[in-house]
Amino acid sequence: MSETPQSSVGRCCRRIIFHGRVQGVGFRYTMASAAKYFRVNGYVRNCADGTVELVVEGPTESVDRLLRRVGDEFADNIERQLVEEVAINEPPDGFEIRR
Repeated sequence: MSETPQSSVGRCCRRIIFHGRVQGVGFRYTMASAAKYFRVNGYVRNCADGTVELVVEGPTESVDRLLRRVGDEFADNIERQLVEEVAINEPPDGFEIRR
């Protein structure tokens, strides 16, 4: 049975596309380190169009704190971000940097 963000009490899964100068600045590695610290799951990857895609799943408070930390650290690099809630079909186990 798959879960949706609404039925996962206290948990969420979000897909965020970061626009700006977000490649080649340590963004993915910082994201992976923060994800481990906040104990969330998912992945981050560079996209061919120069954006960075993040899919993150975990306790809503932890996901929010992760996004605030990275947003603060890369405030000068992130021009905008597109955020969407996505269904939690099979929660990922751990966090990875994808190529």
